[in-house]
Amino acid sequence: MQPLVRDSAEIDAETWDDPVRGRVSFRVLFSQDRTPTAALYTGLTELAPDGWLGLHRHTATEVYHLVEGSGVVVLDGVEHPVTAGSAVFIPGDTEHGIRNTGEGPLRFVYAFPTDSFDDVRYRFSAEE
Repeated sequence: MQPLVRDSAEIDAETWDDPVRGRVSFRVLFSQDRTPTAALYTGLTELAPDGWLGLHRHTATEVYHLVEGSGVVVLDGVEHPVTAGSAVFIPGDTEHGIRNTGEGPLRFVYAFPTDSFDDVRYRFSAEE
């Protein structure tokens, strides 16, 4: 495996827009199924004003690092205000979601200790 540098602006955004998963776009930065990398799956998420990522859980631990905007992250039913600079540690199987409460975009980097996007099985609370 070799070091790799990517420009997030050159990566196509993927979008979810439905009542279960939410209204969110994300760019997969490193994922073994898309890049010659392993052991860490990371991406950059953007929530437009009033955007949200639905309550969900997965067995993999996850972290968020907010780089722009403000919002509320929900961890096992408890709301926590977050702003640029906030870091969030989410243990595996913790129900969580996030919503933008600001007037501009909310952007955060997320990371999983897995090889790829395909290793993370999202279980959305609205479907259970």
